[in-house]
Amino acid sequence: MLVNTKLIAQELPPIQKFSPVDYNADSQNWMLSQASNNFIYAANNKGLLEYNGHNWVVYPSPNNTIFRSVKAIKDKVYTGCYSDFGFWYKNKFGVLEYKSLASKLDNKVLIDEQIWDIIEFNEWVTFQARKHIYFYNTITKAFKTITSKNLIYKIFKIDNRIYYHVANEGLYTIEDGKPKLLVNDAITLSDRVINVFENNKSLFLLTRKSGFYRIEANSLIPWRIPALDTLKNTSVFSAIQLHDKSFMLGTISKGILHLTKDGHIDYIINQKKGLSNNTVLSLFEDSNHNVWAGLDNGLDCINVTSPIKTFIDYDGVLGTVYTTKVFKDYLYLGTNQGLFYRKLGALNDDFKFIKGTAGQVWSLYNYNDEYLLCGHHLGGFLVTKDEVKQISKHFGVWNFQKVPNQENLLLQGNYDGIYVLENTNNNWKLRNKIKGFNNSSRYFEITNSNQIWVNHEYKGVFKLTLNDSLTKVVNVTKEQTLPKGKNSSLISYRDTIVYMSNSGVFKLNDSLGTFKKDSTLSKLAVENQYISGKMVVDLNKKLWMFYKESLSFIENDNLTNNVKITNLPIPSKFRRGALGFENIENIAHNNYILGTTNGYLKLNLDNTSYKNNYYVHLNSISNTNLNQNTTTRISLKDSGDFNYKYGILTFNFSVPEYEKYLDVKYQFKLNGNMNEWSEWSNKAEISFENLPYGDYHFEVKAKVGNQLSSNIASYKFTINKPWFISNLAWCLYFLLLIAIAILTHSIYKNYYNKMLKNKELENKQIIMQMKNEKLNQDIENKNRELAISTMSIIKKNRVLNKIKKELKKSKNANNAEAIKLVESNLNDSKDWSFFEQAFNNADKDFLEKIKQVHPDLTPNDLRFCAYLRLNLSSKEMAPLLNISVKSVETKRYRLRKKLGLEHDNGLVNYILKF
Repeated sequence: MLVNTKLIAQELPPIQKFSPVDYNADSQNWMLSQASNNFIYAANNKGLLEYNGHNWVVYPSPNNTIFRSVKAIKDKVYTGCYSDFGFWYKNKFGVLEYKSLASKLDNKVLIDEQIWDIIEFNEWVTFQARKHIYFYNTITKAFKTITSKNLIYKIFKIDNRIYYHVANEGLYTIEDGKPKLLVNDAITLSDRVINVFENNKSLFLLTRKSGFYRIEANSLIPWRIPALDTLKNTSVFSAIQLHDKSFMLGTISKGILHLTKDGHIDYIINQKKGLSNNTVLSLFEDSNHNVWAGLDNGLDCINVTSPIKTFIDYDGVLGTVYTTKVFKDYLYLGTNQGLFYRKLGALNDDFKFIKGTAGQVWSLYNYNDEYLLCGHHLGGFLVTKDEVKQISKHFGVWNFQKVPNQENLLLQGNYDGIYVLENTNNNWKLRNKIKGFNNSSRYFEITNSNQIWVNHEYKGVFKLTLNDSLTKVVNVTKEQTLPKGKNSSLISYRDTIVYMSNSGVFKLNDSLGTFKKDSTLSKLAVENQYISGKMVVDLNKKLWMFYKESLSFIENDNLTNNVKITNLPIPSKFRRGALGFENIENIAHNNYILGTTNGYLKLNLDNTSYKNNYYVHLNSISNTNLNQNTTTRISLKDSGDFNYKYGILTFNFSVPEYEKYLDVKYQFKLNGNMNEWSEWSNKAEISFENLPYGDYHFEVKAKVGNQLSSNIASYKFTINKPWFISNLAWCLYFLLLIAIAILTHSIYKNYYNKMLKNKELENKQIIMQMKNEKLNQDIENKNRELAISTMSIIKKNRVLNKIKKELKKSKNANNAEAIKLVESNLNDSKDWSFFEQAFNNADKDFLEKIKQVHPDLTPNDLRFCAYLRLNLSSKEMAPLLNISVKSVETKRYRLRKKLGLEHDNGLVNYILKF
């Protein structure tokens, strides 16, 4: 396939692009500023944008109108919008709060007014509206106002003087607190002044459509610069003068022009060359000399002083660059789409395609500055300026190597082995293939003894011994000491063959004929995280290696010959080269070009030392309650004090560094939980969930490229003990324990008192029982006495009755006295008294009770009742009563009648119930 095209591109500074999606606001950005902490602020249609180097925050305007101006001064950020202006300040939570200054003015003054610009002038802050300029004194809080009849286009500050351009009037300055017309040239009346600059102690102004003018004696003299014709065909909308006195001009529809201080066009950046939008509303140079462009659609940061320049093929004509070479003052690029070239140093010229090279170019080889050979998928080519001649038609030429001591021979590594090229009469041609080895030979090196070392990333490293005529392989051995690895490579560096894989870097020991691991270089490979073993030796004898986190080169010190390693902090994600096919070429002195997937990077080693003081900021701390699903901001100024099971504690931090090819990494530790520093990470936020109670000290530091931040941001906080083990809880537990002890003591005391009382009661019961038993014994004794006395009376009466009967039987006259004596003893009242006393002792109150119930009972009846109470039979009572048994029964009957007993009611039972 034949291709005939030009590649339109330039070597430009790196550009970081931020779209409205990135900063979550509207497309237009009208003005930019930077605070003392290096945070970037932008006046956006949606509000005030704040960028801390990692993320964006949007603060809506107080009256929901468009912010047109912003200026960070000391610890405040001043903004202007429709009918209002004021300042923002950070509260203790790291959040901006707004305070209006316009409210102190007459409200009618700001009706239908936009604040288009803000500048700092000594202790004054100046706000430019359509027809007014408001001066606010930050010390006295007083206001001063300058009013114009016509529209004020723009306000400027140069060398501690204020200038402003009024439509149809001219350029004014302020002297003695009053406006003074400085220039009313026709240009200032018909055109618009975009900015005023100082250059070589002269005052210049830039107009929108007619270029630069020098102010001299209150008139304008055109500054005739090489870029004048371009400026006259361009509508300039914004412009700034950079620290090196060069100019950056933002245009309407044509992007950005960079002019040298002498007025030459250095480069043009537009949408086709990487800018987000061609209409540039504002420009700002930050403290590190990056240029920020507020665009009609987006916001870009241009690293104008970066040691890296980018050549990006936005049209896709070039493709991925696999090899580069400078040959006879031309720069050649070998890509997956063919071979391109242009004059070295002609930065504004286009790369041109060389016919006949369409397809994959693998390598370019400079042979003694006489011949340029091209290794191509289709074969080998000889390149002569913009033409090629095919010298080998065998597919897949990887590379070329010189044959020692044979200047007319070259070895050519192919997909299927190694071939020999011969130069005869300045005509290179394929001589022969070396037989006996058919493996792919992308990396190979030849020694003086006709030994070839060949690396195959999947099969390993082979040593080939050739015959003297280089026609065949005499012996093939596989190097057992070398581990094979993906993307491994083999190269000759300072007369030593070096092999590199993911296992490390190995050097050939010629005397032993084996490889030995180089501990220094191998350690470097491990520390930087191996991704490719590709190595390149440049014209300055630097050995380049390509790691994940850096681009490194090795050189020997000229004085001591010691190995010196330099790491350039350009991570692989920024280099964007084809993995395993990385390439770098020295083009002039310390300038290099590095092939990428869509062009190349140009690297100036003289400017790669970054010496900025990088400062890591702790931007915010928040606490998320998982139960309530709420997030609360925490004060950055005070030590934290959090409840146990607080939820999630999140720390947000950043370094405000805006160099595109500098990677920012963070490392943190939490003393009290993890006392060792974490691994380096790009993540600028860390969360901790439900830490145990205790005292903590959070620390975070940053690494920008290879340089550590100058500070360590920190925050101390305490996680309180849970309520159940807090000091108050322990006091309560102690009081509770005392209460429990007292209660237990009281319970035990009551228990033992009760037991004692029960014991006493039991003892009393025992005593009572003993007393009762004694009483019962006494009763039994008394009953026994009563029974004995009763039986004695009965026996006595029986005896007396027998005696009486016997006396009556005898007819003796002297027996009358004896019979009388016997009868008197049978009816002796003393016997009854004795019996009554014994009976009352045995059955107390019985006689009294029955007398109360039956008061009509006679003493004989009571005696009879007493005998019945003793449950004596009629036979037993008869002797006691000295009557017959029949008389006893009669007495029973009479007593029943006195007692009023029914027939069914027994007399004895009735008596016993009392």
